[in-house]
Amino acid sequence: MKFSNVMSNAGEWLRGEGPHHQIVISSRVRLARNLRNRAFPGWAKKAERTAILELIKPHVEELPEMQDSFSELLQDLSALEKQVLVERHLISREHAAKSAGSAVIMNRRQTLSIMINEEDHLRMQSMRSGLQLKQAFKLLDKIDTALENELEFAYDQRLGYLTACPTNVGTGMRASAMLHLPGLVLSELINQVVQAVSKIGLAVRGLYGEGTEAMGNLFQISNQTTLGEKEDEIISRLTKVIETIIEKEHDSRQVLIQKKSNTLWDQIGRAYGVLTYAHAMSSKEALNLLSIIKLGIDLGAFPEDKRLPIDELFMDTQPAHLQKTSQQKLNAEERDHLRAQIIRARLKVLPKPDISKLATDSGNGSNPGPSEQ
Repeated sequence: MKFSNVMSNAGEWLRGEGPHHQIVISSRVRLARNLRNRAFPGWAKKAERTAILELIKPHVEELPEMQDSFSELLQDLSALEKQVLVERHLISREHAAKSAGSAVIMNRRQTLSIMINEEDHLRMQSMRSGLQLKQAFKLLDKIDTALENELEFAYDQRLGYLTACPTNVGTGMRASAMLHLPGLVLSELINQVVQAVSKIGLAVRGLYGEGTEAMGNLFQISNQTTLGEKEDEIISRLTKVIETIIEKEHDSRQVLIQKKSNTLWDQIGRAYGVLTYAHAMSSKEALNLLSIIKLGIDLGAFPEDKRLPIDELFMDTQPAHLQKTSQQKLNAEERDHLRAQIIRARLKVLPKPDISKLATDSGNGSNPGPSEQ
């Protein structure tokens, strides 16, 4: 599979078809593994990293799930192509900074991505649409077992799997979900939720993980501890917390409809107006406004069949995607103009918001809401 195929396919995890897909954009599970008696990538010299890559890569490519896969050495990808993969959450920002001795292999559906010689020798991740952490882990567990039959992993009977970062020692697993929480943000309750989640040992991060901003009202919720807990226990606990946050988001949306309807209608109307008429727009502004349109779809103000085009804009308007699509180097101002142009063109088919159809139940988007005052 070529890079052009990656660009032309939005990725199955972005389809918005999984359980609780209105709020849970995606579920992701990642496993970190290292080879026994080999230096971690950060300590290994170039020759050893290359030798490790040559040892691991054929086994990954031979996996049944990786038939017709995208498999590339990072040194053969341009900086722009690496950034596109970061924007699609297929590789990490840390991996994008690598070159010789590192590689990425992913399946055609972009639901399975394996990084070789990132922080660890192997970083395997599975992604699903909606709240499907158990399903994501099931696939990854199968891949992990298949590779462990071919490769000898660094494992300690007392500690578990050994990793470059001590916080990953044990299961080596990070499970996370990307949540769209405009109701909690607009209700100014998001900080309470973040604090409550942090107190029970979970991490809340922005769009691209640790140290990044929560643009577009998107938040990543993940486990922080991997030692002393089994994989299924971590996933079960995380799933319960996410289900609680989903309830709170639905409640916040209902309160907004009942008590702050004018503010809500104004937000949706302004987002529609700016997106359909603006001629320059930053990445952050686009994400924040598209988030409100997405909320409008959830509440019935826009047709349900417009969900996927809006979700795709979240990805297609990112800086590297814009540059790759335009096939030319763009400065920030040129990107802002192109971003606005693409959004205007795509939203020509989006009708004006119909406030009379706003749902009273943001969980199903089926009941008529109050008329605009």
